[in-house]
Amino acid sequence: MTDERIIETPACVAEGAAWLAAREPRFATALAATGPLPLRRRRDGFAALLDAIVSQQLSVAAANTIWRRLKAAGLTGPRKIMWASDDELRACGLSRQKIRYARELAAARIDYRALREAPSEEVIERLVTVPGIGRWTAEIYAMFSLGRADVFAPADLALQESARVLFELPARPRERDFRAMAEAWSPWRGVAARALWAYYRVAKDREGIR
Repeated sequence: MTDERIIETPACVAEGAAWLAAREPRFATALAATGPLPLRRRRDGFAALLDAIVSQQLSVAAANTIWRRLKAAGLTGPRKIMWASDDELRACGLSRQKIRYARELAAARIDYRALREAPSEEVIERLVTVPGIGRWTAEIYAMFSLGRADVFAPADLALQESARVLFELPARPRERDFRAMAEAWSPWRGVAARALWAYYRVAKDREGIR
């Protein structure tokens, strides 16, 4: 069983936010602009990862439309994905590549219950073995579906841009540099990510993550 901190309630997020604000004044500035941060907990399991695959490289509106079609067709479980024809999945809006990724996920037979107890890095390493799931998707799953308080997603462009603005950087930090930068925010890197996403919306007046 992992001994990592799990974010379960808004109070957990508030605790992490207070810690970050005390440690880094720029987070205090961001939090003053954003107000209380959202919990952003989601269910874990197959549907959560399928939803993440659906959302890749799409706008929030387009991803929501496809997901609603999949739910209406009853195509959000692994067996249903394996049994469905390509035409049925395509009719919901999935591209050929995403149909392949959905079937690969269904065939992977991931033990989602075991992931709840595994260390975060082990979770990520297991998930990235599935075609269509990169490290970013695995980190988002660990952060929001499993509630891991100290997981960060340095490849996320919105996080990078938010950090550029908040920390007055000359350019967006590269993934490797950003990962190193975020080490100072441990053990609340997952809350730091929530703060940066929230600040991104304030600073850029755009949609954040889905």
